[in-house]
Amino acid sequence: MQLTGVRHVPPTLAAALDALAGDDARGYTFVRPDGTEVFHSFRSLADEAHRRGAFLLEQGLRKGDRVALVVPESDDFVLTFFGAVRAGLVPVPIYPQLSFKNVEAYHDTVAHIVGASGAKLLVASATTRPFVEPALPKAGVGSRVLETTSLTGLPSARLGDDVRPEDLGFLQFTSGSTSRPKGVMVSHGNLAANSEAFMLHGVRRITKVDKGVSWLPLFHDMGLIGFVIGPLFSDIEVVFLPTASFVRAPRLWLDALHRYRGTITYAPNFAYALVAKRVKDRDVEGLDLSCVRVAGCGAEPIQAKTLRDFAARLAPAGFRPEAFLPSYGMAEATLAITFMPLGSGLATDRVDPKALQSRRADPPRGDDGGQEIVDCGLPFPEHEVAIVNEAGERVGDRVVGEIVTRGPSICAGDFQEPELTAASFKDGWLHTGDLGYTVDGHVFVCGRVKDIIIIRGRNYYPQDIEWAVGELPGVRRGNVVAFGVDVAGEEQLVVCAEAHQADAEALREAVAQAVTAQFALAVHKVEVVPQGSLPRTSSGKPQRRKTKQMFLEGSLPTARPVERGADAG
Repeated sequence: MQLTGVRHVPPTLAAALDALAGDDARGYTFVRPDGTEVFHSFRSLADEAHRRGAFLLEQGLRKGDRVALVVPESDDFVLTFFGAVRAGLVPVPIYPQLSFKNVEAYHDTVAHIVGASGAKLLVASATTRPFVEPALPKAGVGSRVLETTSLTGLPSARLGDDVRPEDLGFLQFTSGSTSRPKGVMVSHGNLAANSEAFMLHGVRRITKVDKGVSWLPLFHDMGLIGFVIGPLFSDIEVVFLPTASFVRAPRLWLDALHRYRGTITYAPNFAYALVAKRVKDRDVEGLDLSCVRVAGCGAEPIQAKTLRDFAARLAPAGFRPEAFLPSYGMAEATLAITFMPLGSGLATDRVDPKALQSRRADPPRGDDGGQEIVDCGLPFPEHEVAIVNEAGERVGDRVVGEIVTRGPSICAGDFQEPELTAASFKDGWLHTGDLGYTVDGHVFVCGRVKDIIIIRGRNYYPQDIEWAVGELPGVRRGNVVAFGVDVAGEEQLVVCAEAHQADAEALREAVAQAVTAQFALAVHKVEVVPQGSLPRTSSGKPQRRKTKQMFLEGSLPTARPVERGADAG
């Protein structure tokens, strides 16, 4: 693999801002919850980044200092993020919480991120300040809060041009499956390399034609890098929708694609499932989605049935299945690692489930349809992906092992965490912690190394069990967690599922029967928990390891059947 280091995009995010500073007509459109729009041309984005960046420096900050951002308003967040970057500061996005539910746990998360990053300043909105200010004394770094409304006036000087590719661009604190987020160090060079990879080589952007449409949260890598940073490097307009509005009414995503003639959009598997489930025939009437040429899917395991259901639901609106672009990535690789070739749509591989339990991805035997796994595509130019066994040795096609990758998008490691960095970054390779296999260079993802369930010498992937249970009536799809526990020296299966309290008793039996029928596994225990009680990452995904910890501690809430005659009100 030859790394040329030659970029076809600006070398830093600061330079990307300045490169588009002359464009008054095109830019980013921010749709607010009430439906009103705020438009910022590329020129105004650059001008405001200079102004806010200079203002931040006047607060006593210096190049390389970290600035935590807890700003729910998307336009204010983007402008402040760009301002920090343009000043050579290092933004640290933190997800905003606007409810006092579990506020103490949120305080712990904020305190950890602020303390671990050493942020000297935390920029908040008037709405988030009450939720973050009490956390600062716990951080122990003397940070203070500044409201976005204070970023006003004319600073005394313009900013210089001293941002370099090797400088930190921002810290991406991953939510992960534990309660201790870690800060991935994303450099300007990483951002340039990965933006070129997924925007130029992946979606093959068409400048002045393409338009992105996204509802993804901006404090995570897919929303932030995929739709704020990557499009800026590659001169693409974007429309940003409120995340909460999409969750309440998934049709808004489709309406925006239709209205703005969006050509590029992206979402995790659950979002496509939400649309397929909630959008009705009448909602599709009048929509024209023939404009969508890229509908990416990533960030969590992809289920082929989900994408097929989405395509079938939106076929009357002109959505083309070949627009699907399954992918694989993670924060430690900046964002994207592999993409399907553009226009290929959904492709899958069918394997023998029994062979998979022995870490082989052999084709099914006889008439058995086998287990379907989605093709996540090929690595980008200048990047490489390999599969290694437990000894760290490369293995051939159809052998399941850990996915490792290297290239200019791979980050330097975790901020001020040398032990964590050493565990994941070895000899120039990022060890992803994901299990998968390759076929002719294409990557297929099976699950997480640490989450794999081993029962009587056979490997079971928790997401397969979770998907099967999620199909049962009464279970909230996407709100199931499966894991193994030690029982008298032998690993046993536990399944936790969110459901209505009245369904608890019947579901325990239904879940056990479904798992036995599909996987020939006896379930040690089925825990039906109240809706909203599974621990989640900041992006809303259930946390397997945290759920297991709560189960073992006995702190996981359990749904109880409603007693007859009980007052339903």
